[in-house]
Amino acid sequence: MESEDVASAPSTPVTPGTPGAPLFGGFKPERSGSVRRSLLKSCKCFSVEAWALEEGSLPSVSCALPPPPVSLARKVGAEFIGTLILIFAGTATAIVNQKTQGSETLIGLAASTGLAVMIVILSTGHISGAHLNPSVTIAFAALRHFPWKHVPVYIGAQVMASLCAAFALKGIFHPVMGGGVTVPSGGYGQAFALEFIITFNLMFVVTAVATDTRAVGELAGIAVGATVMLNILIAGETTGASMNPVRTLGPAIAANNYKAIWVYLTAPILGALAGAGVYSAVKLPEDDGTSHVDPPTAHSFRR
Repeated sequence: MESEDVASAPSTPVTPGTPGAPLFGGFKPERSGSVRRSLLKSCKCFSVEAWALEEGSLPSVSCALPPPPVSLARKVGAEFIGTLILIFAGTATAIVNQKTQGSETLIGLAASTGLAVMIVILSTGHISGAHLNPSVTIAFAALRHFPWKHVPVYIGAQVMASLCAAFALKGIFHPVMGGGVTVPSGGYGQAFALEFIITFNLMFVVTAVATDTRAVGELAGIAVGATVMLNILIAGETTGASMNPVRTLGPAIAANNYKAIWVYLTAPILGALAGAGVYSAVKLPEDDGTSHVDPPTAHSFRR
């Protein structure tokens, strides 16, 4: 009979305006199984687990719901641990290099910090976004990729992590803690320019892989870690290649060495703002058919 050929629509109640509502509300039963198949395949929100070829049968359909939001406490905890790992690794390598009369070499210093950045992004980027740097946090917030109300909490976690790492290293390696402090070997103007440029490079790459869906986001950790390594090879001998105010602040307090600290607190922030702004200016416009709006907290290595 004709009524047997018509499949009934799913009866699951859906609130209007939810992702599933237009699909359920607009789905009309058809006589042909091929028409039903084309309709279901066009629904990007749904996945067809099985398809029976017999006439009149409906496929089993499942809707992938978005993951639950990450609490601010988890984000701050992950940011603290990630920054602690980064500062401990980068500073410890510099201390060991001083203690062993340069056996680590500049390449070893660059590789150590670059690897630390890479592993932290790959392990905590999906939780906190893995900023690890007040400059990155402020730049993301300035470009509306991160909520301003979370900036003080993130920066507080980063500062505390830097202090914890620095004083732990002071207890372990005393009295050679001074090797972990980033200080300029030349003039202050040269140091400011180098810190500005290398932080510009870093934030340009970070903005690309964290906010542009057409960039290779799956390789964000490798891209950012490689950029950090490159920057240290460029400026490590001259400024220590901080690129991060808390990379300098914690060790400076632990070692009581504040030489040119204003350079390391201002140049990275200005360089990060410039790098993020320039990438946003050259970024390709979103296509009308593929553009989608992400919430502010979805950026910075959270895909």
